[in-house]
Amino acid sequence: MDEVEEVRPPDSAGGPQQATLSRLLALGDPVRRRVYDVVARGTEPMSRDAVAAECDLSRSTAAFHLERLATDGLLVTESRRLSGRTGPGAGRPAKLYRRADDEFAVSVPDRQYRLAGEVLATAIEESHETGEPAREAVRRVAGQTGERLGRESPSLARALEVQGYEPRADGTDVIMGNCPFHRLAAEHPSLVCELNVELVRGAARGSGEACRVDLDPGAGGCCIRISSD
Repeated sequence: MDEVEEVRPPDSAGGPQQATLSRLLALGDPVRRRVYDVVARGTEPMSRDAVAAECDLSRSTAAFHLERLATDGLLVTESRRLSGRTGPGAGRPAKLYRRADDEFAVSVPDRQYRLAGEVLATAIEESHETGEPAREAVRRVAGQTGERLGRESPSLARALEVQGYEPRADGTDVIMGNCPFHRLAAEHPSLVCELNVELVRGAARGSGEACRVDLDPGAGGCCIRISSD
């Protein structure tokens, strides 16, 4: 039996928000949107020929739009022999397309409610399992998450940019131009500010940059100030 290979594109050089915007713009073309909808409604991965027939397009036109959707991460591809036969004479594997499992959304300014939800859900689960007070679990998990983000980024500044903090200079300090959890912070300021500061402290540790991260409610668009250690 042939192995199925799933191909996913890398994130855009502009970061997750730019990559998402590119994906959504790809659906602005009405023909491409129709191609996407046909594949998305399919119960099985679809070939170029099947999509072309369903959309009343030439095979080359269907292939063009399918490849663009795959490049932008809205579809994923598989290679499989449709005949079910193997060995010599079985024919070349066909390229099949199906809807990607990822969710895409763009917010202006950048918000990261999914990240906050992951931190809070993990903290609640671990608090229930270990008996650790929930508030302490939130701070700990936020710090651990920040460390991972810091390790995965070339610098602390880049880690903060990717998460939508919009870091900017304030004299010799750095403050944030945006709070990625703005709506949550407005409703639960104490909890979310603690999450914020522990996330950034963790990112600083993960990046290896020596600095001090403090709560400063009057600093910029967020509650965080970073200063030299």
